[in-house]
Parts: sequence; C-alpha cells; structure tokens
Amino acid sequence: MLQLQNLLQYLFNLVRRHPRLVALFGFISGAASLFLVERKESLAQFIAIGMLASWLWLTLENVLRRGIAARFGIALPPPLLHFVTQMVHQESLFFVLPFFLVATTWASGQAAFTTLLMLAALISLIDPLYYRWLARRRWLYLAFHSLTLFAVLLVALPILLRLTTGESYRLATIATAILSFPSLSQTVPLGRWWRVPILVALMLALGALVYVLHRAIPPATLRLAETAITRQVVNREPGPSLSTVSDAALRSEGLIAYTAIRAPRGLHERIYHLWVHEGEVVDRIPLEIDGGREQGYRAWSRKQQFPSDAIGVWQIKVVTEGGQLVGVLRFRVGE
Repeated sequence: MLQLQNLLQYLFNLVRRHPRLVALFGFISGAASLFLVERKESLAQFIAIGMLASWLWLTLENVLRRGIAARFGIALPPPLLHFVTQMVHQESLFFVLPFFLVATTWASGQAAFTTLLMLAALISLIDPLYYRWLARRRWLYLAFHSLTLFAVLLVALPILLRLTTGESYRLATIATAILSFPSLSQTVPLGRWWRVPILVALMLALGALVYVLHRAIPPATLRLAETAITRQVVNREPGPSLSTVSDAALRSEGLIAYTAIRAPRGLHERIYHLWVHEGEVVDRIPLEIDGGREQGYRAWSRKQQFPSDAIGVWQIKVVTEGGQLVGVLRFRVGE
C-alpha cells in the first residue's frame, strides 16, 4: 500500500512540475479518439463505456475517496482529485466533439451549441482559465460540468443502448439533472430542511432548460452522408442533382429529395422530410432508417403535388421525430 501511495504522490508531483503535460495528453487522446471513432465505429462503444465509468467516479468521488482511505489507508490529496476531474472533462469533451462537428448544421442555431462545446474544450486545456476562472465560480463550474455530462450522454446512449435520438435526449436530460445533485448540494448545502425543495427546484429547472433547447442541439449520432434533389432514383442511387427547377417541369415530373443518413449500427430511427416553401411547411413525409451502413441509410421522399404558386426558394429539412435538425437540402423553382 505504501508503494501505491508513493506512486500516486510521484505522479502528482510530476504533473505539478510540468502542468502543460495535462493539456498535451488531453489533446493527443482527443485526436486519437477522433481517429478511432471516425474509422472504426465499433471502438466507440469501448470509449463510451470508459467515458461513462469516469463520470461514475466524479459522481461518487467523495464516497470512493473515503472508501479507499478506509480500505487501503491511502488518502488521496485534493490537488490530485482536481487533476482527475480536469482530465475527465478533457477526455469527455474531446470524445464528443468529432460527433457534434460532423452532425451540426452550421447555418442554424446548432452552431451556437457546438461552438460552446469547442469553447469548453479549450477552457479545459488551459489551466489558468480552468482553475482560476472557472473552478472558483461555483455556478459557472456547475454549468460546465452539466454541459459536458449532457454531451457525453447524447453520444454514448445511442451507441451503447441503441436508443433513438429522442429517447437518448430525454434520458440524457433526466440523468444530467440527477447526476448534477452532488454539485448542486455543495452549492446549496443541505443544512436546513427548507433547502431541500430549493435543490429539487434547481434540478427540475436544469432539466426543463435542457429539454426546451432541444431543437438547437445537433443529433450527435446522425449525419447526412449524401444528399440530392433529383427527378429519379435507380437501384437506390440518385440521378443528377438539381439546384434549379422550372415550374412547368416541377408540375409534370415532380421531384425527389434523396438523403443517405449515417447512424450507429443497430439504431432504428424515424425521421421526417419537411418540404418548406419560403419559410412555410407544405408537407411532412415520414421515413424509417436503420443504422450501420458506412455510406449511410438511403431514403427519399417524392413530391408531385405542389402549391399553385411554387416559384421561389424551397428547403427540405431533415429532422428527427423530436424536431432536431439533421440537415437541409435547398433548391429554387423558377418560371
């Protein structure tokens, strides 16, 4: 036990003498996660399990610390625990970033959420920002902690449990509110009985806020691999893609919105093609997709009935059953 304690102390002193090693390790491991997740998706399951296990440590940190001290006689120094927390934040943020970067529709409100994740990842790498600015502001640190946990759950749940995007979002919202309890209880100490309802109200408010903002959050495990506005699909392959269509051709031949959507293996999801003309939804067509195909699950919607005045800008918004935007196709109808 003494040897283990000496080893932990040595590692802690090493990190304290070379604090930039933390940032370097976080960057390298984040880049490695990006490489593995993009090229061999099955490995994402093991990485996701590791992420969730590390968050279990953060949630039960005080209990585990006391248990280790009682069982093995090893008192973990607080700076070492702070270092472990920072490493979990770094690994979590760099794990989820590849998913959100490719799933984000940048010409929408989703850009704000993904930019926020990128900013959080940068803060986790810079010690003066993380320790002197973030960690000393309890409410801001709680928001940072909850954001990171929420993003990890959005990515991990569909991969591990094969939940749909909507199911994952609801479960991630509930889990984030519950697992934020230890941090909230430190912010609002439970010394008096009347503080318990306040704490519960804060948890419910946190969950409600996350749920209300769901349309501005990318569906992390869904992304468009191929799109086309075309007149025909042959052997599940689209014909020539069009950006402009005449009104006469539109009415005589109709039009097809073709999408290939990449999703984790085993995931079954319902999505919708929303045909939007000048900002107004004129049709909503449901499609069923299955995950696992590397080039994306191919699905398309055909529209032949159009409004009397169809001239102008059209969009086909690809959305989940919960309303999260997967991507947008655009074309224009001319005279």
